Amino acid sequence: MTRELVILGSTGSIGVQALEIVEANPSLFTVVALTAAGSNPELLIAQAKKFKVKVVGVAKNGDLIRQALPGVEVIDGPHASTEVAAISCDVVLNGITGSIGLAPTLAALDADNRVALANKESLVAGGDLVLARAKKDQLLPVDSEHSAIWQALIGEDRKEVSKLILTASGGPFRDRADLSGVTVQEALAHPTWVMGPVVTINSATLMNKGLEIIEAHYLFNTPYAQIEAVIHPQSVVHSMVEFVDGSTIAQGSPPNMKGPISLALSYPHRVPAATAPIDWTQSHTWNFAPIDSQRFPAVALAREVGAIGGGLPAVFNAANEVAVQAFVDGDIKFTEIVKTVSAVVDALRGSVSATLRDLADVSAVEEDARRTARELLKKVG
Repeated sequence: MTRELVILGSTGSIGVQALEIVEANPSLFTVVALTAAGSNPELLIAQAKKFKVKVVGVAKNGDLIRQALPGVEVIDGPHASTEVAAISCDVVLNGITGSIGLAPTLAALDADNRVALANKESLVAGGDLVLARAKKDQLLPVDSEHSAIWQALIGEDRKEVSKLILTASGGPFRDRADLSGVTVQEALAHPTWVMGPVVTINSATLMNKGLEIIEAHYLFNTPYAQIEAVIHPQSVVHSMVEFVDGSTIAQGSPPNMKGPISLALSYPHRVPAATAPIDWTQSHTWNFAPIDSQRFPAVALAREVGAIGGGLPAVFNAANEVAVQAFVDGDIKFTEIVKTVSAVVDALRGSVSATLRDLADVSAVEEDARRTARELLKKVG
């Protein structure tokens, strides 16, 4: 039976790879709707034509796209992805980057659509709101680390889990002692993964791993004390689950997002040849090492923020979005990204709401964080 898909963020890295999976498996999937920010209208138009979609959502350049796609319903404006996410389908793939992906996640869940979630910020900023809506097997992880944990837990008694271990490539600077002179180009040169620019920079600061620890807490209902992260430069073992008897189950595959994307789209089935397997006839060396919290303080900060909970994870994420953009714009140094996030967290931890009741609460907390971050960055500048 062919599954109908809605792909949010179709022109980004996750969206493009998802459409390659669809193209290779036309008997398994059909695309009914696409959304994108609209900054690459030519690609979005080409995708819509190629997959003969009925609906396209776009934040900007709506008139241009509408003119190029006669007969296609074009929904434009800031809430386009949220409207499209509510279209009845089998799976909504949320490949949007940033906390703007939260509203579409909630809309998809409210519409009883299954959500393949690549947008980790949905859980970081609004984890309690998401989990309050999600039914069993309605929310499936796409991040390679969380997909690995999910796969390792299938058929296991959660009470017998002692620890979740997320792996991190370490980014381009895992062996670089002095990070003060890091350029944007260097931060975007990831040695293992091909990702979007924001995620790549988050990987370079290890902020991405901090966000993923918070995401794992919500996805697997696991206390922060039982979630660890380690450096694994080869990015072949994507995560591990340790059990009370001392055994560990690890999920491994070459560093390619098509594996976790395809599983989330096709679960409980697997897509044949979604990604190349490991060649077990060859020699392999896999290394694991602890994270240097002095050079990469984002992970410890994320753990602290997550444990406090309430609106603080939303503050943490929003401040990071502002700081990363400031680094890309050349306004601050690489080392000032996490320092800015930490300063915003310290400034707001005493006043931020302990409970986020709805999307409006999340938006208010995020706006406070962004305003505070911008004010701090003015002083830096």
